[in-house]
Order: sequence, then C-alpha cells, then structure tokens
Amino acid sequence: MNSKNIFKSLILFFFCILKTNAQEVLTIEDAVKIALENNYEIKIASNNLLIDKTNVSSGNAGMLPKATATITDNNAIQNISQTRSDGTVTKLDNAKNHGLNYGVGLDWTIFDGFKMFAKLDQLKELQKLGEAQLKLTIITKISDVNATYFDLVQQQQQLSALNSTIVISNQRLTLAQNRFTIGKASKLEVLNAQVDLNTDKVTLLRQKELYANTKILLNQILARDAKTNFIVVNSITVDNTLLLPELNTLAEKQNPQLEAQIINNRVSELQLKQIKATRYPIVKVNTGYNFAESQSSLGFTTQSSARGLNYGFSASLNLFDGFAQNRNEKIATIQIENSKMVIDQQSLALNSALATSYQTYLTNLELIALEEKNETIAKQNLTITLDKFRIGTITTLEFRTAQLNYVNAKVRYSNAQFQAKLSEIALKELAGSLSF
Repeated sequence: MNSKNIFKSLILFFFCILKTNAQEVLTIEDAVKIALENNYEIKIASNNLLIDKTNVSSGNAGMLPKATATITDNNAIQNISQTRSDGTVTKLDNAKNHGLNYGVGLDWTIFDGFKMFAKLDQLKELQKLGEAQLKLTIITKISDVNATYFDLVQQQQQLSALNSTIVISNQRLTLAQNRFTIGKASKLEVLNAQVDLNTDKVTLLRQKELYANTKILLNQILARDAKTNFIVVNSITVDNTLLLPELNTLAEKQNPQLEAQIINNRVSELQLKQIKATRYPIVKVNTGYNFAESQSSLGFTTQSSARGLNYGFSASLNLFDGFAQNRNEKIATIQIENSKMVIDQQSLALNSALATSYQTYLTNLELIALEEKNETIAKQNLTITLDKFRIGTITTLEFRTAQLNYVNAKVRYSNAQFQAKLSEIALKELAGSLSF
C-alpha cells in the first residue's frame, strides 16, 4: 500500500474514532433502567397493580356499614272537592299541599356466613396476582431488552469483521494493480479483486442496514425516540456457572407464571368459600333519624310534623332456590380441580423448558470454545496467506478462500457467544431470576 493510501486510511480511522466517541455508549444496565422507567407495558401493569391494591379494603369486602342521607320535598296545587259523611261538600281551588322528609339512615350487615371475610382474603390474593403479573411483564421486557441489546453487540462485532475484510480486500486490489502495472499479473486478477471488494462492500451495507434497524427496535422497547443514536459495548460475557438443579429450585419459588397459577387456585378456593356462605342466614341491623313535615290547605289536618329515631334488624335465610346453591358449589369445586391441574401442567412445562434450554446452553458453551479456536486458526492462516500473496506464491482464489474463512470464523464466534447469551437469558427468565 503506497503512502497516499496509508494517509487516507489513517484519516478515516481517526474520523471513525471521533464519531464513535461522540455517540452515547449504552450499557445493558442503562438499557434495563430506561426500559423500567419508560416502557408502556410496564407502566400499564403497574397501574393495574395499583387498582388491585386500591380494591383491598374492608368496605369493598362488605364489612363496613352504609350510611345514607335522604331528603324528599313534594308540593302540589290542586282543585279539591270533598264530600263528608253528613253530606257536607267542601270545595277549594288551587289548594296547596306540601310534604318534606329528610334524615339519615344506617344499614349494616353484621353476619353473612363469613362471606365478607372470604371476600377480603380474595381481594388480597388478587393483589398478589397483580404483583405476579407485573413481575412477569418486567421480566419479559428485561429479556427483550437483553436479547435485542446483545444482538446489537453481535452485529457490531460483525461490522468490525466486515470492515477488516474491506481493508484486506483493498490491500489485495492495490497489490493486484501494482503487479499488473509492472507486468507480473493479468487484468483478470485486478478485475477479480475489484469484484470481490464490491461484494464485501455490499455485505457491509446490508449489515449496516440490519444494525440500524435493530437500534430502532431497541429504542422502541426503551420507549424513547427511535432516532436516538448510541453504540453498545464490544463484548458479550456469558455466565457459564448455571446449574440445572439450582434453576429448577428457583423456578418453583420465583417463576411468575407458576406463581400466578398457584394464586388462581387460592382465589378459586375462596370463591367456593363465599358461595358456601349463602347457606347461612344474613343478619342486618338498621337505624336512622328522620324528620317529616306536611301541610294541606284542606282536610281534617292542615299541618303535621314528626321527628325521631328508628331502629331494627332483619334476618333472612335461603330455604330453597331451585338447587342453585348445590349447582354453584359443584361448579366452584370443579374450578378448583381445574386450577390444580393447571398448576401441575405449568410446573411440568416449566421443568421441560428448563431442561431443553439448559441442554442448548451447554451446547452453546462448547461452541464458544470451539469457534474461538477456529477464529485463532483462521487468523493465523490469513496472515500466512497474505504474506504469500504479496510475494506471489499463491493464487488469488486461495487468498480469497483464506479471507472468507477468517471472516466466517469471526462471525461464527460472535454468533456462538450471542446464542449462548440468549440461552443464559432464557434460563434466568424461566427461573424468575433475571436481574431487574
């Protein structure tokens, strides 16, 4: 490569460094933090949990009395004719009648077969269900952030490999042109080098397009402007210490989907408890203070008023309802059985998913070690091939093969790391231990 080309390459290199430094370096921790703060699905799940918390109250369960204030004002203007028993007729046009009633009353169910207590417990379980659903939403979104983020890391590594290929292809073209100038190579060699360089540029452009689109996707997941520019770190670190028995133990305790099914079973049991409560009598007490006043232009009483306290109680017992009670209890019992089977089904599916994902995880760890060796070998092979190509002891086809082998080895190594990271993320997601 002549001094002019070296100078151009240095300028381009420093320009790329300055451009990179001007961009935000987004770490995975920052990405997760932004997602937790901004993501709309997490916000909606948080609001739903707030609704569940608000519903947990003694009043909503029916434990507290209800107090009501009422007022009624009735007025009438009528033409009245009255005939008494002695035959006397009394008439009055535009007679005014007025009635006013107001007061406060209190109703309180003091016993309903303990239904109100089961209702309160059910509201508390529904709050726990909301917490499990929020946890599931958060873990799922963190998994999406991790997967997309490390996909970007992989693509960034592939861009670096393709940039290296462009540099090598440029060197090859320069060498071919120099050899053609001094008569040591044919025009065909120059044309082949140019075609291969253009092919590498096309591949690089496609990779840049995919990289840009994936950045937009990550910005969408983070619920921020799609045009926000950033770069990610250059390496993927895979946790190679995961053990299947430990993951199974964590999943039984922390997996939000399994936790939700267990809570649903408890909700069904409390629903049956409420239905059985209707077999008992319902006892209510009531009291109030009322004022009543009436005025009439015609009649034996032209004005009356009353005020005072009233109180009492009522009790009711369902004696027969067309066997609806038995039917409702039977249906509720079947629902409990179904919820237990769903728990067993979810547990089995969870263990199967963990076992499958763990086997994939182990395979990917082995692939990382293998592809790392392949990359080292391919790099050494390319170095030797490049030296031989410079002195003209190998053909352009052999050089191109070594070049492609090196690029493919780097891409496979990067992809092996990415796939292993995806396996790690999947296992931690299933175990409910994906870091917040």
